[in-house]
Amino acid sequence: MKQTFRFNSLSEFHAFCNLPNPEHPLISLIDYSKVKYPVNDMELKWIQNYYSVGLKRNVNAKFNYGQQEYDFDSGVLCFVSPLQFLSLEMKPDVEVEPTGYLLLIHPDFLWGTSLIKKIKSYEFFSYQINEALFLSDKEEKIIVDLFKNIEKEYQNNIDKFTQELIVAQLELFLIYAERFYERQFFTRKKSSHELLEKFEEVLSQHFNNGNLLEKGIPSVKSIAEQLNISPNYLGSLLRIHTQQNTQQHIQNKLIDLAKERLSTTSLSVSEIAYELGFEHPQSFSKLFKQKVKQSPGEFRRAFN
Repeated sequence: MKQTFRFNSLSEFHAFCNLPNPEHPLISLIDYSKVKYPVNDMELKWIQNYYSVGLKRNVNAKFNYGQQEYDFDSGVLCFVSPLQFLSLEMKPDVEVEPTGYLLLIHPDFLWGTSLIKKIKSYEFFSYQINEALFLSDKEEKIIVDLFKNIEKEYQNNIDKFTQELIVAQLELFLIYAERFYERQFFTRKKSSHELLEKFEEVLSQHFNNGNLLEKGIPSVKSIAEQLNISPNYLGSLLRIHTQQNTQQHIQNKLIDLAKERLSTTSLSVSEIAYELGFEHPQSFSKLFKQKVKQSPGEFRRAFN
């Protein structure tokens, strides 16, 4: 079994890659062309205790994050959270010189700042996201300039303003990253719409084949697995194009079916609830009233 390395500090990663000690113990910008992994194996595995952002080109490796393969052949920007499993599988007989930057941020650097909680809300840091961010030349220049501003700041004499100024640059970078990810959803419209059509097909198949009574209400995770994408990526795509997340789409399907049963059958509310995959009729009634602003019984009486 291949060894899984663990990097608890930025210094440990620098030493592993034969790089000089970081100039700041908690934040570091690395020239990716200078990273040299001291292993002969074709596969490298590790867990890191810090955030990292990679802006890389010409990487001759397949990058796996968690149990997902990262879409990184053309994309150039990827995000990794602390305590996540990563692996690099080198591509044999491919000789290229990788370029770019690796920004490492230890969580301790963010303590006492607005970013300590906010950074976790950015979905591109999610363990499940598996699509790299594609950048235009203009967008890449914006990101590199922000990285360089961060580097210049920690290379200066550290004072009471250093952390605040770096955090301001990090916040600006994250806002730009969010903008670029949203742009990516729209510019890759064809594949996005194909995925949305497939999502509707998978959802309809589950609801129309009597699966609810046998298998229960589908989970967001199970729907995403059938589409071969991550739950967070599916949710982001749906929010961009429909203003609703995956769970809301599932609930809307349930409510449509419930309305059909209430208006066309004499089944009791409890029978309809069980038929739709609810273990408890009270849960069904609560969701129905939340969505329709009427109880199932009120809806049936009003419809009739």
